[in-house]
Amino acid sequence: MKKIFILFFLTAFLGCEGIAQKKNTQEKKGYSISKTDAEWKKELTPEQYYVLRRSGTESRFSSPLNKNYEKGIYVCAACETPLFKSENKYDSGSGWPSFDKEIKGNVAFASGSDLYYGKEEHCAVCGGHLGHVFSDGPEKTTGLRHCINGVALKFIPENEKL
Repeated sequence: MKKIFILFFLTAFLGCEGIAQKKNTQEKKGYSISKTDAEWKKELTPEQYYVLRRSGTESRFSSPLNKNYEKGIYVCAACETPLFKSENKYDSGSGWPSFDKEIKGNVAFASGSDLYYGKEEHCAVCGGHLGHVFSDGPEKTTGLRHCINGVALKFIPENEKL
């Protein structure tokens, strides 16, 4: 009886481990930059890790990028992929940096849609969670409001190179 219990326990434990590893691999598919959770934790600040890797949200009005009006480009804080241009940034009053247009091909959108929280946005290169896009943006341009966590972004002034 004792041997059966040990055999059952080992089978269950090893089976769960295999499924978890398989799931981790599947989550990484589709992104050209793929790192382990430990690697991301080592490279990102705790706040960046919370937002970019755990789909968290920073507090409203907490990002200095919210009121940044310099010319330049906003890149992913995790992998430095260009995501938004300063010419597409506007003050939405939401408390988060907002843009009416993304750099095509560098931002991925979740397949599901949520009317309250908007459609989730990710960096198309590393999969980092950026924020959400809503359809209440400036009507004169795209009508979209990309509401982005400032901690998920890094600003590169126009006169500096990536």
